[in-house]
Amino acid sequence: MPANKKYLTKSPFQKFLKITAGFLGGYCVMISFHYLLGYIFEPKNVIITAAFTGYTLWAILMLLAFLSKSAWKIWLYYILLTALFSIPFLLKL
Repeated sequence: MPANKKYLTKSPFQKFLKITAGFLGGYCVMISFHYLLGYIFEPKNVIITAAFTGYTLWAILMLLAFLSKSAWKIWLYYILLTALFSIPFLLKL
């Protein structure tokens, strides 16, 4: 049974933005989140945990990118989350 056409993204540029937000943006958020956890907790424990939670978090972020109505908003959210999680490294705390 095919998808209902009214729910599909019509613009090729929006499709491209959603795909890149899902793959690249989700990956950046996931990596920066685990770096922040490594900064807060013992890094060797975070590495072990990241082996399991990293792919799950990335898959959820990828799914959220495809479920959003606007690709621009999801890119904005992912950039803001990445910057927020990277604050300790950007400020060298």
